[in-house]
Amino acid sequence: MNIIKNNSILFGGNSLPFIGGPCVIESKEHSLLMAKEIKAITDKINIPYIFKTSFDKANRTSINSYRGVDLSTAIEIFQSIKKEYSLPILTDVHTPEQAEKISDFVDILQIPAFLCRQTDLLVAAGKTGKIINVKKGQFLSPRKISNIIEKIESTGNKNILITERGSSFGLDSLVVDMKSIPIMQSFGYPVIFDASHSIQAPGLMESTTGGEREFIPTLVNAAVASGCDGLFIEVHDNVEQALSDSSSQWPLNKLETLLKSALHFRKAYLDVK
Repeated sequence: MNIIKNNSILFGGNSLPFIGGPCVIESKEHSLLMAKEIKAITDKINIPYIFKTSFDKANRTSINSYRGVDLSTAIEIFQSIKKEYSLPILTDVHTPEQAEKISDFVDILQIPAFLCRQTDLLVAAGKTGKIINVKKGQFLSPRKISNIIEKIESTGNKNILITERGSSFGLDSLVVDMKSIPIMQSFGYPVIFDASHSIQAPGLMESTTGGEREFIPTLVNAAVASGCDGLFIEVHDNVEQALSDSSSQWPLNKLETLLKSALHFRKAYLDVK
């Protein structure tokens, strides 16, 4: 497997990097608070940490849903987080133009699941030279991920991560097939597990996406036991008041316990690997 490196953080080795933060930028103050608090937890338990937040949620269910902030505001916030906490940053991009403009200010560009087959976006992201994390669409077989990898590799960029985030099951729910983790790893790149979006229930509510947050620990432990190369979990200090995906973010005050459990399963996996 290719080892993907961001400074001292390695994807595809023995460690279990954690990608986490609020679903969307709510304010500069909130973003800085979340970066500070999550970093304190990950430093305490010695887990590599990448701060995650989206500046634009372009695929919200309702036209009235909160989307985030403009690009210039996001850049200012990302610069502040790097200055204050020296954290690597992951954020979503939805257009080739966004990929080009934001790439100087973040470390990992994420391709949303609904856009994972968009050739122009994948190629533009690849050309930045940044690490590209692609969410496998919930409508795709894990074996189809090879075509997505080929599009990014066509740019000469082999800094690729693939993320499992569940597959469509009926009209209003998702299911996670843990076999998808080793299947996608067989294409040569690390596979991350996204617990937050795997427990979403897209058809549960009329104007927002529902979720079953209580199942996040179950899926996290199962994914780590299945050999995933990192975790992606959206985290909020007040989940009920979150401006986006409130039902699928994990409470900040329960994060340390969850990550400690994941580390135990990681050790068990490595012991029998």
